[in-house]
Amino acid sequence: MSMKSVCTYFFLFFILGATACSSSRKASSNVELKRAGSSTQIVSENIFHLPQIPEDITSPEERGKFLVMHYWDRFDFSNERLISRPEITEQAFVDYIHILQNYVSFEDAKKSLHYTLKKMKENDAMHAYFASLFEKYLYEPNSPFRNEEFYLVVLKQLIKSSSLSKAEKSKYKFQLSMVNKNRVGKKAANFNYTLASGETLSLYSIKSDYLLLIFFDPECSTCDAVIRQIKESESVNNAMKMNSPTRTMLTVLTVYPGENLNVWLDYLPQLPAEWTNAYDQGMVITKKNLYDINAYPILYLLDKNKKVILKDSPLEAVEGFFSVSS
Repeated sequence: MSMKSVCTYFFLFFILGATACSSSRKASSNVELKRAGSSTQIVSENIFHLPQIPEDITSPEERGKFLVMHYWDRFDFSNERLISRPEITEQAFVDYIHILQNYVSFEDAKKSLHYTLKKMKENDAMHAYFASLFEKYLYEPNSPFRNEEFYLVVLKQLIKSSSLSKAEKSKYKFQLSMVNKNRVGKKAANFNYTLASGETLSLYSIKSDYLLLIFFDPECSTCDAVIRQIKESESVNNAMKMNSPTRTMLTVLTVYPGENLNVWLDYLPQLPAEWTNAYDQGMVITKKNLYDINAYPILYLLDKNKKVILKDSPLEAVEGFFSVSS
């Protein structure tokens, strides 16, 4: 059983009535108990202790809220040695993010993130380390926990930090500007795309109830796999079958933002003719940072007004949308 599975199991037990859980199964030989107000803080380098939930808090929802608002109460942020103990600190962080995304409301998650960001300030080195963990798990494209809405909360605080270097703050400011682009519910940025025929059109010129926008690289093996999955997707194909001369239900637009036009032309026969397949002449999307393209492929689902429904979404979410809509 993985450590993540272990903690998830314990968490479910935890909110149903238990009062303590550890992100590490290793026993602690030297545990120091300290009184901090009315709560007991356990400081140890060998184990991570979750907070003790008061017995009078009985509902799973309230127990979950208490847990995330006191998650780090027993963690010693002044102990920089814990930075080099990923099996304790990073694992506890992963478990924390998992709990935020699965067991509490978004509003409670935001409050908990502010609580964590405040605790981080107790030590500059730990603050920088936790900032890097937030970036790794909430922003990096291949993270299973990637969540821009959570990361937006974090970034707004990091750019105000006095403990980070100018270079670090500059990086986070840039990330904030990118995360704020093309958010769900907002209108996607317009851009021009060019077809193999040489004709250039704009995103906003497409008349379609829904638009599946795919940024990809022909030399990307993951892109090739996802494109094949989309070609074979029953829900996507069913939506496209609803297209008629008087109404377009779904348009699939693939865009290659790169500079190697010959590679794109060689790959073009593998893309369905009923899709709109284009490239970004002049690499304007990249040069103007119109979209946050830090990995391929990237999928957006837009409505008829080009408002973002799904951003940087897995294909399963797109399929789920059309399965429910159909």
